[in-house]
Amino acid sequence: MKSDMPIGLRFSLLHRAFLRQMDQRLLEKDLTGVQFGVLAALIRLEERGEAELSQRDLENASRVTHPTMTEIIKRLEKKGFLLCRPGQLDRRRKCVSSTEKARSLRREMAELDHSVFRWLCRGMSREQMEQLIGAIDRMLENAAVCRGKGIEENSD
Repeated sequence: MKSDMPIGLRFSLLHRAFLRQMDQRLLEKDLTGVQFGVLAALIRLEERGEAELSQRDLENASRVTHPTMTEIIKRLEKKGFLLCRPGQLDRRRKCVSSTEKARSLRREMAELDHSVFRWLCRGMSREQMEQLIGAIDRMLENAAVCRGKGIEENSD
């Protein structure tokens, strides 16, 4: 790989490679990598004990826009992975919950995520992989801190 490739492009290419691998491995489940990610986020939120999860909660957790999430939810509901219903407190609010079909995939979801990560890290030592995860976690923390602020306010 050329060392002059912009870092943003590198992240983009990694993201696409990750999703492409997920898509290939999820064909038999009738899921895409994006749908899989939304289901994983929903199950994580449910496991935290959230009473009623709205579409908005899922959008925020998955970092997906409203129109995109609407389509993902429609497809997942049609496939039997989640249910939509009006909220108990506010009937105008669309609440989302996973089905047993989705929850039965919980262990496979974690294993698949790790499997694709290991595939991308071929040739790296365990220590290098742990360092990479640490660096990514730090970058994600920085990105969360920087949300809504200009670059100049956050540069060192």
